[in-house]
Amino acid sequence: MSTSTLAPTLIRVPAVWREAALVSMGVLFLALSAQVAIPLPFTPVPLTGQTFAALLVGGAYGAARSVSTLLAYLAVGVVGLPVFADGAHGMTTLLSATGGYLVGMVLAAGIVGAAAEHGWDKALLSSIAAMFAGTAVIYIIGAGWLATALAVGPGEAFDLGVQPFVVGDLLKLALAGAVLPAAWRLIGQARR
Repeated sequence: MSTSTLAPTLIRVPAVWREAALVSMGVLFLALSAQVAIPLPFTPVPLTGQTFAALLVGGAYGAARSVSTLLAYLAVGVVGLPVFADGAHGMTTLLSATGGYLVGMVLAAGIVGAAAEHGWDKALLSSIAAMFAGTAVIYIIGAGWLATALAVGPGEAFDLGVQPFVVGDLLKLALAGAVLPAAWRLIGQARR
């Protein structure tokens, strides 16, 4: 079992500074990815880069660090920084119909991070499998929350909050799944 994940392997400074830097960089990465947002007229859920960022943070940071980073991201958004999709912020965003996707990203990052801590980030197929599991968690929590917020059934929640995003999310999870093993190969080559 491997307990080393990508990010702390790359950043070599005292632990407290490394942790603060990693969390800050992760929050910034998530905030910037959220601004890559395409509203879809038939659903309140926009197409964003957040899921890609959350999965990548999970795989690169490990379980505890990625959950801390995602929680910090939610916290800075709730207190008023415009870090959510399209510069949204505040508790109302977190409690909106799309808030479940944000909550789902926290759990997804933790799952992907736990898989990375067990070496799943070092091989393409296992890395993609971890990203797939994380994406499934985002869908389950996000669509369930959406159904509750809009008072619709599971079928309509699927049509509004999952189906339009499947192709894009498969591409994002494949890309995120490919980045981590490639980064490990580069590190291995650099150390020779």
